[in-house]
Amino acid sequence: MNHADRVRSHGRERYVLPARERGQMRFSIRAGDVVRALNMNGRTPAVCSALKTHQFLRDNRLRLIEISGPKSGQSTTVTFTYEFLDETAPSVKMDDPWTRLRGALKDIFSEFGGGEAYLQSERKEFYPRGENK
Repeated sequence: MNHADRVRSHGRERYVLPARERGQMRFSIRAGDVVRALNMNGRTPAVCSALKTHQFLRDNRLRLIEISGPKSGQSTTVTFTYEFLDETAPSVKMDDPWTRLRGALKDIFSEFGGGEAYLQSERKEFYPRGENK
């Protein structure tokens, strides 16, 4: 079994099937979690590639709805969010406040280089210059 097949198999067993059993409509996979679980240090780009292949999506009846993380898309912090294509999947309740908020600040944070970059810049400026941190 090659690396891509190992990643796809792990993704199916560890993430897709449990999410389907719980009746979730959406779920996410963080590349770093797969890298650690499969002991594939130094192969993060291969993991990221395998998690967005047409084969993985087709075999599991998924749609890739979001990729979050660095612009390179090749980091352990990259998170792939999927949605099931099944007709039997539960519908998302749009009256749920958390669902409505999902991604609300994505465009705002992108102006600052992403949410993490924004937080780091805010932390730097939290204390007035010259004060102990």
